[in-house]
Amino acid sequence: MPTTPHIEKHFTAGEAVRDVIIGMSDGLTVPFALAAGLTGAISQTHLIVTAGFAEIAAGAIAMGLGGYLAARGDAEHYAHELAREEEEILTLPDREAQEVREIFRTYGLSDEESATVVESLRKRPKDWVAFMMRFELGLEKPEPSRAWKSALTIALAYSVGGVIPLSAYLFLSDAHSALKLSVVVTLGALAVFGGIKGRFTGVPVIRSALQTSSIGGLAAAAAFGIARWIS
Repeated sequence: MPTTPHIEKHFTAGEAVRDVIIGMSDGLTVPFALAAGLTGAISQTHLIVTAGFAEIAAGAIAMGLGGYLAARGDAEHYAHELAREEEEILTLPDREAQEVREIFRTYGLSDEESATVVESLRKRPKDWVAFMMRFELGLEKPEPSRAWKSALTIALAYSVGGVIPLSAYLFLSDAHSALKLSVVVTLGALAVFGGIKGRFTGVPVIRSALQTSSIGGLAAAAAFGIARWIS
């Protein structure tokens, strides 16, 4: 009897998507809130645009650097733990073998059932180290170019997101009219971005869209209200 082959589809670009989400969400929200706050205080379009693009440049650099340092930190942590596991397998093989048995116990296997795998790993040090890194420490080997890719992805996503709320101020000379258009454009962009983010992360699309647009809208409303109250 013919059967339909089972094909599993898994999304594997998790780190890249995470970087885009971090950069784009902040890029859409922070300049949007800044522009709204400045509109409530000074109402001068050219100053709002200047301040907005200055913030985008500074924010992209800061966010990109943060992503770079985080990825470098992950790589350095992995290298440190890898060296420690390699040393322990050479100097404390019996204790490491017992840790392998304990790992298998968490999956319901007895020491007798895991004995063959334990002995096999003891004959293959590299595989043993890889097993301990993944199943004992929960660490995956980072991609060598991960740090700079993360920095560029976050910075670019932040820049793209930041231009969207400022675009209205480039076309309209009246700041308050530009703010109204910016609200419509940015909330729409936040909703679309939130929906796409939900599609990738497994969160219901509509809920993710509403959450993302609500957060951006609240941030902008708070900035506008505080600036208007102070001024």
